[in-house]
Amino acid sequence: MLVLLLTANYGFSQSFDKIIKTLKVYQINNPDSLLSFPDLKEEEKLYIKAQINLIAFSEIDSLIFNKSVNLPSITERGKTLKSLIAGDYYLYKSFPEDSIASALYHDALRSSLNMRDTVLITESIRKILKQFSESRIVSDLSQNMIKIYIDYLHDSEEEFFFSYYKNITDAAVQNKSKITGLQKALRLGHNSKNLLVKAKCNQMIGVFHYHFNKNNDSAIFYMNKARSLLEKSKYQYLKNELFGIYGNIGQYIEQNGNYKESKKYYMLAEKIHVPKYRYLVKVKLNQVLSDNSLKMNLKDSALYYLKKANKYRDTLNEYEKARSFYDLDKKYKTREKDLEIEERRKTNLYLSIGFCCFIVFGFLLSYLIIKNSRRKRLLALQEKELEKQKNITLIKEQEINTINAMVAGQEKERKQVAEDLHDNLGSVIATLKLHFDNLRINQKSKKIDQELLFDRTEGLIDDAYQKVRSIAHAKNAGVIANQGLLVAVQLMAEKISSANTIQINVIDFGLEKPLENSLEISLFRIIQELTTNIIKHARASEATIHITQDLDDITILIEDNGIGMDSSKIHLQKGMGLYSIKTRVAHIGGSFTIDATPTKGTTVIIQVPT
Repeated sequence: MLVLLLTANYGFSQSFDKIIKTLKVYQINNPDSLLSFPDLKEEEKLYIKAQINLIAFSEIDSLIFNKSVNLPSITERGKTLKSLIAGDYYLYKSFPEDSIASALYHDALRSSLNMRDTVLITESIRKILKQFSESRIVSDLSQNMIKIYIDYLHDSEEEFFFSYYKNITDAAVQNKSKITGLQKALRLGHNSKNLLVKAKCNQMIGVFHYHFNKNNDSAIFYMNKARSLLEKSKYQYLKNELFGIYGNIGQYIEQNGNYKESKKYYMLAEKIHVPKYRYLVKVKLNQVLSDNSLKMNLKDSALYYLKKANKYRDTLNEYEKARSFYDLDKKYKTREKDLEIEERRKTNLYLSIGFCCFIVFGFLLSYLIIKNSRRKRLLALQEKELEKQKNITLIKEQEINTINAMVAGQEKERKQVAEDLHDNLGSVIATLKLHFDNLRINQKSKKIDQELLFDRTEGLIDDAYQKVRSIAHAKNAGVIANQGLLVAVQLMAEKISSANTIQINVIDFGLEKPLENSLEISLFRIIQELTTNIIKHARASEATIHITQDLDDITILIEDNGIGMDSSKIHLQKGMGLYSIKTRVAHIGGSFTIDATPTKGTTVIIQVPT
């Protein structure tokens, strides 16, 4: 039943109500056009900016919040909009304050009900119900919201929202009825542009199939429908939901015994950005990855993910400590103001006593200064003579060190050129060989645009020329020096993946502290050589490079899905391959471990102190 009510928004623009219809289905393709209507009031513009900010970045800019707070609102509707902006700000900021946000949303609902403003009533109720659903709150409060909501369903989008929230918040509805109800909601919103609610309906149907019907296949089917909807969106507010969906799909696939396939979805979840206050889900995800690796008998990988889970837990603990200090600071600010007057009185008394002590101390200090000044003059003369002797000795030492450094530098330069030719140019030539193999295969099958393959191959030849030219001019790994380790590895992975033979993924964590340049160069060369080995020998279709940095060390984990090898038969003999890599890792004080099983791929773990 569609109920139409008139909105009592005296003196406010009709453009605002039309814009809200666009924003409530998360459509912000042209933000400037949404703010270009001349009849929009200042508080309406601020609310629109806040919603655009929330959808795009999943937070409210503090500048928007401060402008809203300082804006004088003389109308009831203006005050309501300010309450909604403040509620969003407190709910999505770095240290969320759920209780304050909830109180502000309820204030907005009460005032909009008094004005009989249908648009703001539904805006307030949707925000309250979303907060309830994300907090897993199913209570009389949510049912009261549903009862109010049904009287203000002024368009089909509101009916779609209502149908979804009614089915997930009503504790009295049976489990099978929930699935049926959500399927009806999807039929109701068939023509809606609201990707988020469509995805959430499919996600919850999948959850109910898994928990109540024990039907993994149906659960995976509906989860994949939810995933495909949200992957189309470019907005962070919608993409945040993918973390749970990827995790659920991985869990259901793992229940079917397909550990390798489930890991792909866990890794997709790992790539989703999660704010620090939600790091508990990151802890759980890495614990699941550790268990998944154990099931595939990858013990080193299991240990790696377990350590990563602990790092997330430590970060979460630090966040909780900061949150506690923040709450305490806020709690006692009022008390501090009361104590401030008393402190001022004590300060005046202490200043009087201190001034008297300062006078006495000043006389004593003057006497000591005069006495010590004579001793300092004698010491200064002696120090001058000693300084002359030190300077003469230092100059001689510098001359000797300069000669030694020149000799050592020449020897190091010769060795570096040899290593650069093998590592840097060798990786490019290996990738170039892949492109030539593709050209030979594609000449018959014509699966890929021949001209595109020629362009890519020509680009690699140019790249090889530039690297030879760079080595000839003794330039020291410019891509790393200019852009850093992570960017260099990502560019290398992108070039190799463009050959359409192997996909290289790069996952990083904690790379916030810059590394010493020579260490970055050494790590890049090691990663480059290991990647070249995968291309040449592993017969892999996919490889992943994990780079994790903490306070004490940096960990590099490189794994592929290739043919693997027998770990017990690996002999690191002298040569330019694994022995060379192990030697380099040892040279920078690190450890080198290979975890490989025939037909199950290879994992290499390198830990280097920073």
